[in-house]
Amino acid sequence: MERYETEEQQVEAIKGFWKENGTAILVGIGIGLAGLFGWQQYNDMVIEGKETQSMAFQSVLEGIDSENGLTEAEAFAKENGDSGYAVLTSLISAQKAAEKNDFEGAKMHLAMAASNSPSEAIADLAKVRLARIENQQGNTAAALATLDSVVSASYNDQVQEVKGDIYVATKEFDKAKVAYDAVLAEQPQNRVVEMKLSNLNYAATEVAGATQ
Repeated sequence: MERYETEEQQVEAIKGFWKENGTAILVGIGIGLAGLFGWQQYNDMVIEGKETQSMAFQSVLEGIDSENGLTEAEAFAKENGDSGYAVLTSLISAQKAAEKNDFEGAKMHLAMAASNSPSEAIADLAKVRLARIENQQGNTAAALATLDSVVSASYNDQVQEVKGDIYVATKEFDKAKVAYDAVLAEQPQNRVVEMKLSNLNYAATEVAGATQ
């Protein structure tokens, strides 16, 4: 499975896939589907969907930014829970909800994606995103538990980065360093993680000074 180090690379991979295969359904929306899962797995899921599901899915996407768009998307995902379209709808809905600062809604959509996905890798994509939101909300224990349920090796780097962020939040700086070092061992050019790692000493010093 191919690895991508940045969100930009992941989005470009998604766009390239659809352009190459002559399908325009998702071109231009690349909003967090960030593809570390196998494209063949996804393509098989789409091919197996019924024509009516395909048309309904496209209709849901076209109206997702409307006032009732996310509610209709949720209903579609529940009604078509055994299809790849439902999983993609949930992932897109989660991103849209997060953009509106509706983090509880985003968590609900991500949980649906993780539960409904027939693909372990896609379910893990949803779990990593869910853990990010849980950590952002300060629920670090839930975030760690969610990350521990990720089993796809392709997400190891993302899991370790989020764990590092969690440990910074809980002021467990030694654990954060171990997590960030694990990412850089696989992605030595990851400048974002390099920056996070370089900030650890400063954060630890600030905490130590505050407790004196």
